[in-house]
Amino acid sequence: MIKMQVIGNLGKDCVVNTVNGKNVINFTIAHTEKYKDSQGMSQEKTTWVDCAYWTDRTALSPYLTKGKQVFVEGTPEVRSFTRQDGTSGASLSLRVREVQLLGGRSEGGFGGGTPSYNSGVSNTAPSSVPSANDITEPIDDLPF
Repeated sequence: MIKMQVIGNLGKDCVVNTVNGKNVINFTIAHTEKYKDSQGMSQEKTTWVDCAYWTDRTALSPYLTKGKQVFVEGTPEVRSFTRQDGTSGASLSLRVREVQLLGGRSEGGFGGGTPSYNSGVSNTAPSSVPSANDITEPIDDLPF
């Protein structure tokens, strides 16, 4: 599996669609790298990523607005195409598995929290793992 992580700002408000009875939230992220060229001049390079988040959790969509900074993780795909003028082009898209709201121009609504949404993949530990409070062995009885 190939996994890609991106932090960037939404280029426009998201769009929620239904395809074959399943919900998909489509949005575009701009990630800008700042660097200095060989002459020491500051440069910027922006990479645009088209994102598709297949989920039933569409309650997230009102918060995916233009300028909002987000973290996304998912499976990347590069698409090549031919423009109307005959030149070749490529676009980068991402099938999103997780979205985290980081902030942005319109901060508010979450009271400073950073909710995370994933598409059904559980990141929680199994319930059979004991917590630190459940351990009954003496602390001074270390195995070394």
